[in-house]
Amino acid sequence: MPKSEGATLSRPSISEVTALIADLADHRKLGLGSYRELMSRKADLLERIAADRPGDTEAAEIAAAARARANDLKPTD
Repeated sequence: MPKSEGATLSRPSISEVTALIADLADHRKLGLGSYRELMSRKADLLERIAADRPGDTEAAEIAAAARARANDLKPTD
């Protein structure tokens, strides 16, 4: 998720996290959805969680790793 200077990210809602989990399950079981798009959504949510917890270095590291992985995926993944 691109970040604007001074923009604030809201903490993800339970419904957003639940929707991602359901979509991941559908992808795993039925092959539905783009894996690359799902990993980008996951990274977005983790970045928002990390932004909500500015002193949590582990959350920031996990979000950065998720974003790097999502960015490394090819469009066909």
